Amino acid sequence: MITLHDFRKEDFTQLIQWVKSPEFLMQWAGPTFDYPLDREQLEVYRRGSNKKGSEVLIFKAVDMENERVIGHISLGRIDHHNKSARIGKVLIGEESSRGKGYAGQMIDRVLAVAFDELELHRVSLGVFDFNKAAISCYEKAGFIKEGLHRDKQKVGEEYWSLWEMSMLESEWRSRQSETYIY
Repeated sequence: MITLHDFRKEDFTQLIQWVKSPEFLMQWAGPTFDYPLDREQLEVYRRGSNKKGSEVLIFKAVDMENERVIGHISLGRIDHHNKSARIGKVLIGEESSRGKGYAGQMIDRVLAVAFDELELHRVSLGVFDFNKAAISCYEKAGFIKEGLHRDKQKVGEEYWSLWEMSMLESEWRSRQSETYIY
């Protein structure tokens, strides 16, 4: 079982260690950071986050069984007027922890924050089209593909295409009532 805690300065080193290449950094964070990832960039990223009225909430994911940090996720571009936000920077850090359902739990927890706590109407995300495991995870969580941004990001000498996906509050509520056990 996964729980989310605020991402803090003491979490920087572990996150930096997880990001081993420019391509991995791009796949995880898009063009937000430059490789190599460093403390300065993370401090700028974290500035102003996780406060009442913040436009971004940044979390580390913790395995409740052993209290080990296993991942990272953010809810950004929080727009209280339009009641929308964007999930980003979803990462299961250690390869040995991938494929165990942790990412799905992280997504569920962030969606609960978005729809139950912040009372948002819409949550979106972007995922590169070759990341089949992530796409499957997001679809399993209830996200709908809205469209493909072809050749969206140039990485080295190739272009990466990006799926835009979203979920509405009504879809979230419907899924929650379907999974509720009486």
